[in-house]
Amino acid sequence: MEVGAVAAMRYVKDGIKAARLVMQHTGHTLLVGEQASAFAISMGLPGPTNLSSSESVQKWSKWKENRCQPNFWKNIVPVDSCGPYHPKGIAELGKGTCSSANLMAAAESRSSHIGLHNHDTISMAVIDKEGHIAVGTSTNGATYKIPGRVGDGPIAGSSSYADDEVGACGATGDGDIMMRFLPCYQVVESMRLGTEPKLAAQDAIKRIARKFPDFVGAVFAINKNGLHAGACHGWTFQYSVRSPEMEDVEVFTVFP
Repeated sequence: MEVGAVAAMRYVKDGIKAARLVMQHTGHTLLVGEQASAFAISMGLPGPTNLSSSESVQKWSKWKENRCQPNFWKNIVPVDSCGPYHPKGIAELGKGTCSSANLMAAAESRSSHIGLHNHDTISMAVIDKEGHIAVGTSTNGATYKIPGRVGDGPIAGSSSYADDEVGACGATGDGDIMMRFLPCYQVVESMRLGTEPKLAAQDAIKRIARKFPDFVGAVFAINKNGLHAGACHGWTFQYSVRSPEMEDVEVFTVFP
């Protein structure tokens, strides 16, 4: 129940360290943008640093040459360009009409951008010898995201959640969809009620899939006794485990 997070933080590589500094040295939960970067640097983290790589610059250049396709914009004009964009059908949007079919179509389009080759989320849970549980999540976000976008990584209860009395959960996938359901909070609270990790993880994923059947995502769950499991939708998910009794890390594969 101690939380620290940063989001939309540029020019500082160590995002998870910055999040820990927020937790340890402020009364806040989440810092964002330029001020998050300034905070991290003031607390001793290296920066400002150019975090672009030759690979990322090349990928961005090819994306620009392809008229910025794919992207996360919707209901805008022009469609096949790099903008600037404007709302499509301003008069219709002003009426405030919104159908579930349109919501599903938007979810399908967004989820198509999430996959193994454009996602870099790392989530890790640790139980120490005294039984204290900690979990952290770090991500560079979704490729081709709109500048300023914040995903589920820094949202407590979505990408990660922990309680010494119960256990922990970590998540990855289409964060824009998953954060609407706070899946890791759901997992931990289900385990609090006595549900085993496997069923708790499956239940959290099913809750999302019922509303957004084309979403892509996964969670892992571990209770305070070390019993663990995972659940996924839209892809095959792997997570790894290491305990003092084990000679090496063991990788577990979860199928949708």
